[in-house]
Amino acid sequence: MAARAGEWLLPAIFFLLVAVLFPFAIGPERALLARIAPAILWVAALLAALLPVGALYAADAADGTLDQFAVRGVAGETLALARIGSLWLALAVPLLPAFPLAALMLGLEPSAWPGHAARLLGGLLGLAALANMAGALTLGARGGGGLAGLLVLPMALPILIFGVGAAGGTAAGPGSAALWLAASVLLLVAVAPFAVAQALAGTRS
Repeated sequence: MAARAGEWLLPAIFFLLVAVLFPFAIGPERALLARIAPAILWVAALLAALLPVGALYAADAADGTLDQFAVRGVAGETLALARIGSLWLALAVPLLPAFPLAALMLGLEPSAWPGHAARLLGGLLGLAALANMAGALTLGARGGGGLAGLLVLPMALPILIFGVGAAGGTAAGPGSAALWLAASVLLLVAVAPFAVAQALAGTRS
């Protein structure tokens, strides 16, 4: 997925930059930082997931790889599932080592790190599905990166709300928020392959 060596590190670097900049902007009050840390982590993960959207299908469309998949009978849904899985791995693998440093900068208690990391891993799967839908829907569009952001941000709201709520950051109970987070992710993963397949078919017609 990365066109250049080291490009797969960009989401993790971006994730860390967001987490590091917030304490400087808000100030050194650790209690305040710890209270809003889950929201910061989820927003940072969302913004990191947006970085590769423009490159998900553009190169394959330009060099004819997508056409070759279609000629060989590879279903668009199968391709989309593979891309969702590969994007999830490309996001999760570098973000996991970056998470402890980000959590430390934001004043999260180490005992809470595993729960936050597990929820972020699940949420990243939903964000990967959204990113693939946006990448396919904006394929070939002028200003596709900005348009992809406009598509992803509203649809990502349930993941952000329930992800923060599962950490106790909203009035909803953490248990019910975690269930809604899981349901949102599963729904996106179920819908995304069909949306991507239709969008890619439209670019070839």
